[in-house]
Amino acid sequence: MVRLWHDAYPPGVPREIDPARYRNLNVVIERACQQHADRPAFQNFGSRIDFREFQTLSASFASWLQHDQELKPGERVALMMPNMLAYPVVLAGVLRAGGVVVNTNPQYTARELAHQLRDSGARIIVVFEGVLPVVAEALNKLHQLQVVVARLGDFMPWHKALLLNRIARRKAGAAIPRIDGSINLIQAIKNAGNLKPSTVDIDGDDLAFLQYTGGTTGKAKGAMLSHRNIVANILQVNAWYEAQTEPGKEIIVTALPLYHIYALTANCLAFLCHGGLNVLISDPRNMKTFVKTMKREPFTAFTGVNTLFSALLDQPGFSDVDFSRLKLSSGGGMAVQTDVAERWRKVTGKTISEGYGLTEASPVVAANLPDQDEFSGTIGLPVPSTEVSIRSDDGNEVEIGGIGELCVRGPQVMQGYWNQPQETANVLDANHWLRTGDIATMDENGFLTIVDRKKDLIIVSGFNVYPNEIEDIAVSHPDIAEAAAIGVPDKVSGETLRLVVVARKPNLDESAVIDWCRQYLTGYKIPRSIVITSELPKSAIGKILRRAVREKYGETTPA
Repeated sequence: MVRLWHDAYPPGVPREIDPARYRNLNVVIERACQQHADRPAFQNFGSRIDFREFQTLSASFASWLQHDQELKPGERVALMMPNMLAYPVVLAGVLRAGGVVVNTNPQYTARELAHQLRDSGARIIVVFEGVLPVVAEALNKLHQLQVVVARLGDFMPWHKALLLNRIARRKAGAAIPRIDGSINLIQAIKNAGNLKPSTVDIDGDDLAFLQYTGGTTGKAKGAMLSHRNIVANILQVNAWYEAQTEPGKEIIVTALPLYHIYALTANCLAFLCHGGLNVLISDPRNMKTFVKTMKREPFTAFTGVNTLFSALLDQPGFSDVDFSRLKLSSGGGMAVQTDVAERWRKVTGKTISEGYGLTEASPVVAANLPDQDEFSGTIGLPVPSTEVSIRSDDGNEVEIGGIGELCVRGPQVMQGYWNQPQETANVLDANHWLRTGDIATMDENGFLTIVDRKKDLIIVSGFNVYPNEIEDIAVSHPDIAEAAAIGVPDKVSGETLRLVVVARKPNLDESAVIDWCRQYLTGYKIPRSIVITSELPKSAIGKILRRAVREKYGETTPA
């Protein structure tokens, strides 16, 4: 496909970036620490560490890994923490020691954790104290691991640390077990003393992360992301938004979890690269505290997913936040619904710039123009040095405006899945084109629109029904907060459409929902059954999990 999207690039955005500009991710981090030494890098519960502290602490942890644990280049270290000051310190420490970071969801069950640790071969895990009960259970099924315990108050003044650690233990809701041989993070750093980390020869092709996918089609797979993959995506993101940002002056609210690839690259690493401050939100479900934090901080950027934008808009007091400094509202992870985008602009005065990415692409593939005035409903243009191709089921490229599977090639595309050559071959061809599994279309200016996930497609009497469209109409109803459309078996039509919704008000009438849809949708797209529930299953970043919705509500008779 001709790269016609280049003609629509904003002034100053390059068509290509140089992924070899920095040899590895450590060079990027160390350069940022040197250039912005006295500026704040991370903040949590009002406590900050600056770039100089960040560099010193991460170097000490790297020294401990190398000298105490004899970590060898390429060995894996698992991180199981929410957004807290310890996370970026440990992340950078592992990378500086030559290790590979295995990000792990702190909401995992013992079974899920055991699978990821076993699959990755990690022999060290750094965990938030509150998840030790799950870790202890998982370790019963595994080889011995070195456990490093991080506390919410680590790197904070002692009085605040004492209070936060006490609150965190109480919230854990269970006795915190003592794991034999474990060590506290602060003690590990103290044990390193004045030792300097040994220099490790890291090339761009060496692994930086094993980033596990959500496992929506089975057990989670580890996407192998190299130093060059991540460096490339940082350069792509920063080139795209360079005109809107000022080095050393930006403050981004980071509520999406750093262990997820979206916030890891777009928030933590991209903003770190040019001296920005990440305001870490440890528990975004605590909306009252979340909004209070936003009121205190003169933030300039915010990233979110549709459900997070919607929840904030519904939170009392959110409209009183000062948005005068806000330059960038970026949405991804799932489709941003038009109604939510319009409400966001009305309250904040800023347009959500929707983008698109996936774990296997580090993650950013495309983004909307950073200075757009109106919500476009598209995922924007491919970012620099990125090729896209819309292909039919037979692998041939479709015409402009045609619908097909979105395929991507660029320096941010993963090396493959860890120890799964067949799964890798299923998504990466010999020319390193990545099959995303997303159905998309491209217009004559190069703007991409995601129609839906290929596996979520509903076929009613031979007609394709895309859940995103149905859900977008549903949540435009004033009394519906969230919606998920799924197909259920039907002897006549093959499948019929079921809509599962979360109501804003009690006593939502099911027939009223169907009547609402009938106003905007053709016959075969109208839901035949409505299920009203108190909540929908979501991923760690708040993405509605249609697979889980299907499992719970996908029987012929509504649950």
